Amino acid sequence: MADLAPYAVSESASRGRRHPEAQPAARSEYQRDRDRVVHSTAFRRLEYKTQVFVNHEGDLFRTRLTHSLEVAQIARTLARALRLNEDLAEAIALSHDLGHTPFGHAGQDALNACMRDYGGFEHNLQSLRIVDLLEERYGAFDGLNLTYETREGILKHCSQKKAPELGELGRRFLDGTQPSLEAQLCNLADEIGYNNHDVDDGLRSGLITVDQLEEAGIWARQAAAVREEFPSLSGRRLIHETVRRMINSLAVDLIEETGRNIAAAGIRTLHDVRGASPLAAFSQAMHAEHKALKHFLRINLYQHYQVLRMTNKARRIVTDLFGAFKEDPRLLPPQYQVMAKADKPRAIADYIAGMTDRYAIREHRRLFAVGEI
Repeated sequence: MADLAPYAVSESASRGRRHPEAQPAARSEYQRDRDRVVHSTAFRRLEYKTQVFVNHEGDLFRTRLTHSLEVAQIARTLARALRLNEDLAEAIALSHDLGHTPFGHAGQDALNACMRDYGGFEHNLQSLRIVDLLEERYGAFDGLNLTYETREGILKHCSQKKAPELGELGRRFLDGTQPSLEAQLCNLADEIGYNNHDVDDGLRSGLITVDQLEEAGIWARQAAAVREEFPSLSGRRLIHETVRRMINSLAVDLIEETGRNIAAAGIRTLHDVRGASPLAAFSQAMHAEHKALKHFLRINLYQHYQVLRMTNKARRIVTDLFGAFKEDPRLLPPQYQVMAKADKPRAIADYIAGMTDRYAIREHRRLFAVGEI
């Protein structure tokens, strides 16, 4: 990648892997990271993990897997436009949701409540735990042995209390430095992906309407442009064309504003990136529109009574499972029984977090429904 910007991440300056390995023969180090994520068990499970709608509610709604693929596409576009490391951006994007529980944020909140007295639960830390420890694919090490730079991008958030436990990886949360630009852009690519695709899924479900969305400025502006260019367009094609333009407008704005921030801060090296304030950002006007869309979705979709009914069930399922396994760890599969001897609550959290939506529902039924085995 000879055309990389001087402040992009270069594998020649990588901080390496926790367990040294020979260089790959026909791919970059970050391509190797990407490939390991794609072949992992945790990645395959994302196919049946919720984005907003629980898996059994329909075949056409987003899952964590399709969301991760969409984020990777956006992240590669952003990285290429800014002459950053596309392979690294893709590896981060594909791995950023590996640690999500079944049932989306409702499942995470329930598991965090169950783990309150045992160190808590947070999906970014769980993603890191998966790639560092829980995946079992290689003879020489636990986990996937990803590069420092990919692991850094996975860890978007970390409390001051947890950071010291992570060594060099947690240091930036203590000293206020920043991750690479590739990691910063993946964080915002994630927001672009889930906000706009939740609009699409919300409309498909019928829980929100096109008329309601007119109060969200970015939708109203792009929908008006679509209707002006294609007066006869309606239905799903109108929605798809509008959402496509929303994503494009956010991505272009992010590229342009980030480029201005890089120039204004006089960024010349990756060291400069780490020492500066966050550089990846939307313009002030676009940030306001983006924030307004998030507010609209929270009020009209995420807090819709039909969504809340399902998330309430999801919290109950996770809480019931945790309680049953905590009371009698012999109910756990054999490998988790072994892990539970060292740390029972964390072993239970690992097991539940790894479940898909439909597996968690079945496991709950097996444990609590009369006549199920």
